Amino acid sequence: MSAADANFYRNSSRDYPVIDRVIGICVYDENGQEFIDFGSGIGVTSIGGAVPEVTRQIAAQLEKASFAFNGYFTNRPRIELSKRLVGLCPPGMGKVVFANSGSEANEVAIKLARQYHRECGQMKKVKVISRQMSYHGNTCGSLSVTDRPSWQDHFEPYLQEFPKISAPYCYRCPLQLEYPSCELRCAHELDDVIQAEGPETVSAFIAEPIMGTTVAGVTPPQEYYSIIRSICDKHNVLFIADEVITGLGRTGENFGIDHWRVSPDIITVAKGLAAGYAPLSAAIVSEKICAAIANGSGEHTQGFTYSGNPLSCAAGLAVLEYIDDHDLIQQSRVRGESFAAELEGLKQMDIVGDVRGRGMFRGIEFVRDPVSKEPFPAKVALTQRIVERAYQKGLIVIAGMPGCADGVNGDQLQLSPALVFTDAALKGAVQLLRETIEEVSREIERA
Repeated sequence: MSAADANFYRNSSRDYPVIDRVIGICVYDENGQEFIDFGSGIGVTSIGGAVPEVTRQIAAQLEKASFAFNGYFTNRPRIELSKRLVGLCPPGMGKVVFANSGSEANEVAIKLARQYHRECGQMKKVKVISRQMSYHGNTCGSLSVTDRPSWQDHFEPYLQEFPKISAPYCYRCPLQLEYPSCELRCAHELDDVIQAEGPETVSAFIAEPIMGTTVAGVTPPQEYYSIIRSICDKHNVLFIADEVITGLGRTGENFGIDHWRVSPDIITVAKGLAAGYAPLSAAIVSEKICAAIANGSGEHTQGFTYSGNPLSCAAGLAVLEYIDDHDLIQQSRVRGESFAAELEGLKQMDIVGDVRGRGMFRGIEFVRDPVSKEPFPAKVALTQRIVERAYQKGLIVIAGMPGCADGVNGDQLQLSPALVFTDAALKGAVQLLRETIEEVSREIERA
């Protein structure tokens, strides 16, 4: 993270408080101060903290086996979690490769796409196309398909120069078009770029179904992913759905891509998979890719020392069981509508330009002028002020990356409350946020 980004999230001149415990939707520091976590630890702690049904299963596994070397053993939690994950997927998914973080899961997906084409004799298919304003991770491979210059500049010598297409950012269309008369030009741009690069050189297209903190909550129109899928099929390009933040109930479906009824070739998951109880991620791979590898070399080398760790997988299995037992995905869908209605009320304030997202994953963009959509100058540091003031009130909100309007200016928040938030808790948190925005807005007007 650059110094500017660190300062944007929190005032870096101040010491961070030391966390003591997390109970439900609340975080407590060592001084006993309580914070309502309206970002669920940047979309991680989706079922809240200290859930007994989960901690008991983790403790039971800890007494049995906390580690197993994959060269000699598999383990029961890994087997059962794999089955459960595949069962949640759209048709056509086959096996699961476990890792430890979203970055690693996307790195695995990129490498598996390359191996698939190589096993099929298509040796030139190496390029991965992604979108502008995207985020896919902080390893060299996943950072290569990311579009965050402030995170990439230091490492350009190590990164691949992969092509990017326009984001489906209707509020500020990068192509200066309007939906629906645009006829989804941003989606058809994928076809143009594949043709320009040469279809024989393109391995995969990777996208967050609903975009994350780089441009929080941007949700493509309903036709978008069916167009993407057909273009990928036309050119034998794999479609990777980055569900690191949108997967496992966050948007009110099993996976964010389910809103579009499209089946990807690889689905990556992380944050909500073990919900902060353990480091865990996964790449869920289609039967087509599995078959190509099985009929070719017969193996892959996408493992890590802690891949499929029994303790982490026990945590993931316990979390998914808890989500299922408490019908949290359906709750996310229904409660997400109430959440959206509460947030729409914020648009009464002139500085709230756009509210977007699905389920319990929403973004708010701020503007200086609601008609022209003119952003506040970066020097105003609007988002930082809002985040800091909310924090003082005991409300944790997640700052979106700066510069969403033009690369320099533009302010936004990502709101990703735990799926266990009640309607009353949502209403109270939104009210605190409203008070915060109003206070900061008045201060800016007086300045």
